[in-house]
Amino acid sequence: MIVAAHAATLEALRADVPGRGIDPANPRLIKYLRASMGALPDETLRVLFLDAARRLVADEQLQHGTVGRVAFYPRTIFRRAIELDATGIILVHNHPSGDPTPSRSDVEATERLAAIGRSLDVEVLEHIVVTLRRHRTILRGRSEVQSDAASGGVLHDRTSEWRKTRGAKRALANAQRASRRRLLRRQLVGADHLFGEPAWDMLIDLFLHEGEAKAVSTSSLCIASGLPMTSALRLLQRLCDAGLVTREADRLDGRRNFIRLAPPLAHRLMTYFAEGDE
Repeated sequence: MIVAAHAATLEALRADVPGRGIDPANPRLIKYLRASMGALPDETLRVLFLDAARRLVADEQLQHGTVGRVAFYPRTIFRRAIELDATGIILVHNHPSGDPTPSRSDVEATERLAAIGRSLDVEVLEHIVVTLRRHRTILRGRSEVQSDAASGGVLHDRTSEWRKTRGAKRALANAQRASRRRLLRRQLVGADHLFGEPAWDMLIDLFLHEGEAKAVSTSSLCIASGLPMTSALRLLQRLCDAGLVTREADRLDGRRNFIRLAPPLAHRLMTYFAEGDE
């Protein structure tokens, strides 16, 4: 009877969640997530996949962890998003400890996934941490800090005025298609170590972000390359040594650097992608 009552309660809460325009801050959505996940004994990663109108496409559990941790696999998450043709995702995981405060690794993983999502046109709308009685949102909780730091996270260098030149919009759209096709190719063929082109992937990622006037940190770029962190850092250093990219210190956080395309290369890439995708 208890199990049946719990199932009936969850079904009622699920019916309360709007069928269109899902907002991560919606109290009914939060209530449903707390009731369905808050009491789980192990950490579990759940992803809500949304279409362009923010309607729910799928609600799936993608990873089951232990009492103290759950792994986040970007490839699994975004492969599924592309399969569903989702344009937005909401990440949800629980803390069995009863404390919904995000850990440092929770925040870092969210930032990495958001950076990868931007390059694939799949927006990470929010990452919600739930317990039975409480919840915390990671991105919304940092929005105030991010707005204060906007000048450090948006590109303003006048040497990047290629974004305003004729053909820039077409070049950016072609680069986005090329990025998607490369990801799908790796997923189709497998064996990333044989078919990967991490240096080119890094340059495409930088081009996409620069075209959207968004900064890319060293860690985000290295993670998006698909290489182990030490290998990605070595490759990034070689790109810097070759004069293809530059490092700029974050004015608001001395521990972080942003990576930029060297202006001559940015203009050459714009011309290249204006002719079509790969």
